[in-house]
Amino acid sequence: MVNLDLYRVFYTVAKCGSLTKAAEELYISQPAVSQSIKQLENQLGVSLFNRTHRGMELSAQGGKTIFAKVEKALGLFAEAETLIARINDSAKGVIRIGASETIFRYFLADKIVRFHEEYPSVKIELISAVTPKAIEALKAGECDMAFVNLPIAPEQNLSLHGNCMRLSDVFVVGEKYADLAAKTQPLSVVQSLPLVLLEKNTVARRALDNFMDAMGVNLSSSIEVGSWDLMKRLVAKGMGVGVIPREYAQTLLDEKTLFEVKTDPVLPARSVGLLTSKTEPASFEMRAFVKLFDLDI
Repeated sequence: MVNLDLYRVFYTVAKCGSLTKAAEELYISQPAVSQSIKQLENQLGVSLFNRTHRGMELSAQGGKTIFAKVEKALGLFAEAETLIARINDSAKGVIRIGASETIFRYFLADKIVRFHEEYPSVKIELISAVTPKAIEALKAGECDMAFVNLPIAPEQNLSLHGNCMRLSDVFVVGEKYADLAAKTQPLSVVQSLPLVLLEKNTVARRALDNFMDAMGVNLSSSIEVGSWDLMKRLVAKGMGVGVIPREYAQTLLDEKTLFEVKTDPVLPARSVGLLTSKTEPASFEMRAFVKLFDLDI
């Protein structure tokens, strides 16, 4: 096992050229320095110094061979200690979070408030973007992390860290079609009704279309919208049947403004995931924020 203390003593003696000066710099006794050098020489099986009247000189076959490597290694350890000290001092940097307005509203808002209360000196920048654009922003270095709707295709330079929030897609209707909520409906019934669906370029819409295709059901939208909020308003006004995560519609379902239509089979669950860059190290601020979700990056 590598004993770093022995290498620190070796490096200090080589730098000072004297056992006495090395002992003074290390705040240990000269015999302790001499004993450490002997221990390292025995461990390596080679003489590290030539002891001359001028002091301690590196031996050609021992000390000079390893000096540069030891100097570099100790330098790296010093850099690591400095980095940890800076991180542990306090969080005062910036954290840039990319996500859609919906994810910010229903999933991240409370966590952002909690984080700010714990780290008030950290500046928080919110980049509002749908999942594809949030991913591009992360790849371009415009944000530090992105919360995205899953599933997504793997990205070579991005890491996906677990599922942060479960999304249970359900069919919803307003009062006009409330009778559909009285019993479980086959999926085939839905395709004959006017549908209010998200735009085709969204992750949620692609997931819905893929599942329905697999079930042999063809969905043709009457209206396509760009946000869940607009979908909820239109469906509540009787424009047709919408598909939305129950978690995003729960308040209106509880108020009986919207009604859930149960289907057989049910729509598959999706989730929100966290993406970070593989090429950029995670800052203390990033790790502290992610811990709010019981994740580690």
